[in-house]
Amino acid sequence: MWLDRVTTALLLLVGAVNFLPGFVAFAPSLITTAYGVSVDGPGSADLTVLLRHRAVLLGLVGLSLICAAFIPSLRIPAVTAGAISMGSFLLLAYSTSGLNSTTMRVARIDVAAIVLLAVAAVLVWRKNA
Repeated sequence: MWLDRVTTALLLLVGAVNFLPGFVAFAPSLITTAYGVSVDGPGSADLTVLLRHRAVLLGLVGLSLICAAFIPSLRIPAVTAGAISMGSFLLLAYSTSGLNSTTMRVARIDVAAIVLLAVAAVLVWRKNA
């Protein structure tokens, strides 16, 4: 019983970490605050659309993790999607030099979130084993 509660809490927490940046899709003015980049100047419309699309995808990953917290049959696919999403961002972030401090803060948050997601994955695996 306690494993289910811990798993649910972990999935909700990691889901929130992924879901909250989704608001950038609806409030592009948050881009600078969220990512520390300016979307002014040439190509700004393109960059804004790309970052808003990223926000939608993060929101979907977050929503899937939140749903999986309450629907056990969604846990494996949601955890997999979350791990791929955060893992790929971390791979790109830590293999790219010159990123700003805000982007690196996002990376550090994702490191913590992926560790929590890994714990949730182990608990899901133990329950299913």
